[in-house]
Amino acid sequence: MVSSSHEAMHHIFQEDPGVFARTFRTLDLPFPDPVAVSLLPTDLTEIQPTERRVDTLLRIDTASGDSHLLIVEAQSKKNSRKPTSWAYYVAHLQEKYGIPPVLLVMCQDMNTAAWASKPFTVGPPQWPTLTLRALVLGPHNVPVITDPSTAARDIPLATLSAITHAKNPNAPAILKALAVALKTIDEETARIFAELTELGLGTATAAETWRQLMSVDLSFFRSETSQRLRDEGLAKGRIEDILLILDTRGVEVTEAARERITSSTDLDELRGWLTRALTVRSADDLFTETDPETEAGPEA
Repeated sequence: MVSSSHEAMHHIFQEDPGVFARTFRTLDLPFPDPVAVSLLPTDLTEIQPTERRVDTLLRIDTASGDSHLLIVEAQSKKNSRKPTSWAYYVAHLQEKYGIPPVLLVMCQDMNTAAWASKPFTVGPPQWPTLTLRALVLGPHNVPVITDPSTAARDIPLATLSAITHAKNPNAPAILKALAVALKTIDEETARIFAELTELGLGTATAAETWRQLMSVDLSFFRSETSQRLRDEGLAKGRIEDILLILDTRGVEVTEAARERITSSTDLDELRGWLTRALTVRSADDLFTETDPETEAGPEA
């Protein structure tokens, strides 16, 4: 079964494919920035019953007119059978699309990254028919981003840093920088990258640190901002109801009373005024708590 952590690592490239070029530029690998990106089918199954599916497959077109395929695979541990699957992916996609493929493998630990970085050969030792070389992202080459301003300049890369360095002693500082950076972008995008980070951390100890940061530092988009927007809408509705009731009952509303009503954002206060608007004889009586029967006057 594919883990949530596994899914999150390659989904970052679906959210922002440009992070690929930006990351490898720091390693002196001159991949150009994309000008167009297409998400391609990940199912490589042919007529044969064996199912072969890549994690993410992107077609990247550049300003120079060149194109390449980006195969993104997340690898959590060594797997002796995986290189032959990767070789199949590369050969099959080259034949299918006629576009040069690049294999990117993402790892969260140094041992797996070192294993995935070595050349894999297909064929007998005396004459290897094919040599597979993957680009590997992991703790050995993804930058450690602990500065919030740096994280804010490239949040996808900061997210990748947080996930690949989940076992790093600096993980709390990396996560804190990302948490602060997420406050600088729109709520929906922040939510996406916050959830990708949580999924990517998996069962690592850093996952609990991230959850604590989310419950404290980023509650503004998970709950407080949403609650504030809901409260503002509810307050506006109550203000309109209060004024409508007073107008329908023929109760005069002075400018001072109108200003006090329309400037209130206290839902409890507005609820009290709304209830009293049904019985008060003047708008100023809204602001004085009295017995409803007294406000209504003696029964006829």
